[in-house]
Amino acid sequence: MCGNPVAMSIAHTLPLDRILAGDCVTTLKSLPDASVDLIFADPPYNLQLKQELHRPDSSRVDGVDAAWDQIGDFASYDRFSQSWLTECRRVLKPDGAIWVIGSYHNIFRLGVTLQDLGFWLLNDVIWQKSNPMPNFRGRRFTNAHETLIWASKSEQSRYTFNYASTKTLNDDVQMRSDWMIPLCTGQERLKGPDGRKLHPTQKPESLLHRILIACTKPGDIVLDPFFGTGTTGAVAKRLGRHWIGIEREPDYIEAAINRIRAVQPQTAELVRGMESAREQRRVPFGSLVESGLIEVGEVLVDQRQRFAARVRADGSLIADQMRGSIHQVGAAIQRLPACNGWTFWHVRRQGHLIPIDALRERARQSFGDQESHN
Repeated sequence: MCGNPVAMSIAHTLPLDRILAGDCVTTLKSLPDASVDLIFADPPYNLQLKQELHRPDSSRVDGVDAAWDQIGDFASYDRFSQSWLTECRRVLKPDGAIWVIGSYHNIFRLGVTLQDLGFWLLNDVIWQKSNPMPNFRGRRFTNAHETLIWASKSEQSRYTFNYASTKTLNDDVQMRSDWMIPLCTGQERLKGPDGRKLHPTQKPESLLHRILIACTKPGDIVLDPFFGTGTTGAVAKRLGRHWIGIEREPDYIEAAINRIRAVQPQTAELVRGMESAREQRRVPFGSLVESGLIEVGEVLVDQRQRFAARVRADGSLIADQMRGSIHQVGAAIQRLPACNGWTFWHVRRQGHLIPIDALRERARQSFGDQESHN
């Protein structure tokens, strides 16, 4: 199957499925323009903790107090955010998108920067933690969520959103913008040599799974400029997506390499998402007649065999004095204003009635197989 030569050339110059060691802004500058499909960014929260946190039993809370999270005052943080987000927008393809996650300490400042740089905000998603850390001091509400901002590169971007897959993932109900997902715990949580968690803000794989299923297709390139211990890379590999990670901390890089190396990618058939009706190839009824899947003169009936119509050579139907498309004749014969002929009309195959929609799906698959061999 022929692809876009320019896109293929860019892809060949990218460090696919690799961790790039170094500062995120400097390393982003080394990537070519318009080269990645999606970015997931979990930047420093800049918590600026003034003192250690302790539980009521005096044990110390493992908060986010690493040096990489200490950016400085608000102005310094805004300059840093503008620098890396500018580069992210540059490397995104025209129809690319970005997900940025943060807490109340930084997410509102990031939202302003995103809009100032020309990103087009699509949704803010609340990640509600089913097992949040308690508020030990008792002076505020328990902080039980983080906020994700989903934005396309521009207002004109034709960003990827696999609506049918998100609905399937949610028991055939539209997925909402509030997600109940537990924190990363148990065996998934990576530990250092001292037995303590290796990364203070390691994200659960279930969160990245949902994002990549919703907003990417197999073979897409996903960039994570704050790679940490490699959650994005691990999930992307499992789901048949390419990934690029940027990370400067050697301990995190080593852990991410080992973690991703152990991931077994799923087969292409298992990572292919559901298609919505508008994404599916249009197959007119006449194509079924042309291809011989339905014969000229063959009789179509409804499921209860109350009505019948005969197929004409041009793909129209005739029933008594009524002539027209599968939809028009289906509606007229029932005296209804409209009818979905694909599900109304059935044809007999091997002694059983099947909806003609099943033959349309067979035709779609046949066309797809032909294209893959071209």
